Amino acid sequence: MDALSVDFSILIPEIVLLTMACVVLFVDLYVPQRNKAMTQGLTLVTLALCALFAAQGIGDTPRISFNGSFISDGLSNLLKTLIFLTAMVVFVYSRRYLADREVLKGEFYLLGLFSLLGMSILVSAYSMVTVYLGLELLSLALYAMVALHRDELAPTEAAMKYFILGALASGMLLYGMSLLYGVTGTLQIDILAQRASTAMEQDALLFLVGVVFLVVGVAFKFGAVPFHMWVPDVYHGAPTAMTLFISTAPKLAAFGMLYRLFAEGLITFHGEWQQYLIILAALSLVVGNVVAIAQRNLKRMFAYSAIAHVGYLFLGIVAGTEAGFASSLFYVIAYVIMGLGGFGMILLLSRKGFEGDRLEDLKGLNDTHPWYALMMLILMASMAGVPPTLGFYAKLAVIQAVVDSGQVWLAVLAVIFSVIGAFYYLRAIWYMYFDEPQVKVGITEAGGVAKALLSANSLLVLMLGIVPGGLLALCFQVIAG
Repeated sequence: MDALSVDFSILIPEIVLLTMACVVLFVDLYVPQRNKAMTQGLTLVTLALCALFAAQGIGDTPRISFNGSFISDGLSNLLKTLIFLTAMVVFVYSRRYLADREVLKGEFYLLGLFSLLGMSILVSAYSMVTVYLGLELLSLALYAMVALHRDELAPTEAAMKYFILGALASGMLLYGMSLLYGVTGTLQIDILAQRASTAMEQDALLFLVGVVFLVVGVAFKFGAVPFHMWVPDVYHGAPTAMTLFISTAPKLAAFGMLYRLFAEGLITFHGEWQQYLIILAALSLVVGNVVAIAQRNLKRMFAYSAIAHVGYLFLGIVAGTEAGFASSLFYVIAYVIMGLGGFGMILLLSRKGFEGDRLEDLKGLNDTHPWYALMMLILMASMAGVPPTLGFYAKLAVIQAVVDSGQVWLAVLAVIFSVIGAFYYLRAIWYMYFDEPQVKVGITEAGGVAKALLSANSLLVLMLGIVPGGLLALCFQVIAG
């Protein structure tokens, strides 16, 4: 279809999401506080519908519309489907936690829906303006979500840090886009790819400066070193339910943004931006794994772990090949599934007046709840990259991609710090199975759906590790387009 035409059919998930977000807003205004289950129910139905519509487009041929600013292809529809499903899991996990702290408000679901709308736009953006609009809609909703528990100091402080540093990163990204527009005369990603060679010949310095600013903006959204300052403070300071949301679905959207800008818009100059990503990947691997060892708080440990995982994810992007991009997509999906389980376990351990977010809170879990100790064992083993879990094959895929690209030293570095990083995951397992509890480890009887979902989440990590071929083949399919 002509890119200048208007095809509203490719916007069905976004139209449904926006319409239902407005419905949820008005329903929530007139529903008593004690009946907030209706708000959650409408939200989950909305996300299920959006995931269904998006999944139907995974196998479609690419369609570009709205003056070339919006694309619907296999990658965008796969990412949207996963984003919506991830959000559904987050909302189910979070209900009891928010209710115990008397912050089970409609605003949580509304901000989540509008943030998801931004993510959906971002992964389908085919113009730098659309990229920026999707990113800002996503980010502004997340800033407010972190500060939702406004009576507490820690969430408010975390939200301020997130907002200030996020605004700085958005400004850098926008500045980079403006430089590229000044050199190439276009905002559309496909035309940018065509004009990049000419622009490089005419004004190489300005073009490369624009690329650097793009890298900085994307690195901040991923939380790569040295643009990681917000990650541990926001993960730790925000209520765990908000941390769970921030640490999962936006990573999928950030991958979509990274792929559109660099794999499609600037792939001609892979050699230039590859050097920057190599530095970011190496620093993230080193800092993330080493600093995580010193953490006694589970949320901060997972924050530095996330920084390290970004380093592994960048390895596939560094390769710059179709196999590399597919392996990075596989990795980000694996990380999101593992992250859902890890933070979901913290939510399960928490109760009113008790956050359950310290490493010591895991002590003796096997004695009191052996099944959940086993589920946590699977998740920790996967994050450490122990076979036959999903995390092992995710790391293997990106390391193989970077070896095939000739960056053997980077692969060796990744393996070394994977071994070093295994320490803090194994320490958590040790606490669960071999230490006596300092406080009584308890899991309430409430939240049966969340418990069943958490068990399924952990078992999925194991199942996809035993049989990773289907998911990996799907990643190759959507990248090949």
